[in-house]
Amino acid sequence: MCGIDVHKKLIVACFRCGRKQEVRDFGATTRELLALADWLKEGGCEMVAMESTTSYWKPLFNILESSDLNAIVVNARHMKAVPGRKTDVKDAEWIADLLQHGLLQPSYIPDKDQRELRELVRYRKSLVGERTRELNRLQKMLEGANIKLSGTVSDINGKSTRSILEYLLTGESIDEAKYDEMYEQKVIAHNLKATKAQIIDDLNGVMSSLQHRMMKELLVHLDKLNKHIKNLVDEIDNFMKLEEKQASQAIQDVTGIGNTSAQAIISVIGTDMERFPTDKHISSWAGLCPGDNESAKKSKSCKTRKGNALLWTTLITCAHAAVKNKKCYFYAQFMRISAHRGSKRAYVAVAHSMLIAIYHILKDGVVFKDLGADYYNQFNKERKINAYLKKLKALGWEAPVVAA
Repeated sequence: MCGIDVHKKLIVACFRCGRKQEVRDFGATTRELLALADWLKEGGCEMVAMESTTSYWKPLFNILESSDLNAIVVNARHMKAVPGRKTDVKDAEWIADLLQHGLLQPSYIPDKDQRELRELVRYRKSLVGERTRELNRLQKMLEGANIKLSGTVSDINGKSTRSILEYLLTGESIDEAKYDEMYEQKVIAHNLKATKAQIIDDLNGVMSSLQHRMMKELLVHLDKLNKHIKNLVDEIDNFMKLEEKQASQAIQDVTGIGNTSAQAIISVIGTDMERFPTDKHISSWAGLCPGDNESAKKSKSCKTRKGNALLWTTLITCAHAAVKNKKCYFYAQFMRISAHRGSKRAYVAVAHSMLIAIYHILKDGVVFKDLGADYYNQFNKERKINAYLKKLKALGWEAPVVAA
């Protein structure tokens, strides 16, 4: 057994064989990590445990995995050493001691292909976020020039918007004749709600020379971001395996989940649900179920634990999209919970339900079936009717007497 304390530039390994123990220090370069792997293989090491310290564990885990050594990554919160007696060597010894006694619970680490897919999806998400920030800068710049483009078009990143901006950057203004020409060429969309006079007023502002130059640079950056995002979308589609594509397509039946979100979810949880014994395990791992904190028969804070950031944010975004459909079960669940717990907790509850549905779709091979917006109205009908009648009587309403 070997316990490893991982740092940015230093690797401290404690190798235990029976009652014998040896501690060595290694660097974080590939040459040093290969030397560590050779040392462990020569000693007949059966299992290696390390802390999940930021991203410093990843190169070490890759080396150990390629060297056919059984390695596990453990949450650092689950094995904290006693304060006041903490050094790098003691940390490595403590990890080795816990591993030797079977007291460590390994974190879920997917295979190399899935880890690489997850990196692609995360990078796409970061580029989409950067594009959103650039579009916000563009919007502020247009407002500064008194060009109310956001009130005229719905998509500020669309083709029509780009054509309008390129014309405005020439220094020309849009009059009635130019409007008619752009309208005929469909540069200005035909489904705009604003009137012709209002659109002309909205698009004619005062743009300084500095704003001209800044906006040109910003549009060039947006073009590059759009190109990079498109390349990543194609790369993700080509990199995904057949079973991953099938799983991604299957979970899109869940209300609120689109193709991009489905790919992100599959890149995190994979397609094999055997690693999660029940839907409660995956919900706890994702950080979407309520916490359990009770002492002396008193319930304390039961907030959710921290989970995978990519999975959590993706499911919460899908929950926001799902509750907009007033005919689905998720809308009914959101309205029921938000009334007494608030909208934020309700969105987490909806995301929790969506993850449970995804789990059973992937594990049991079932097809998603929406329960409907009237699901909760099917229970305790008589009690609900009596409760509503009592409220109406309290407000002064009396049921009309029907003559026999």
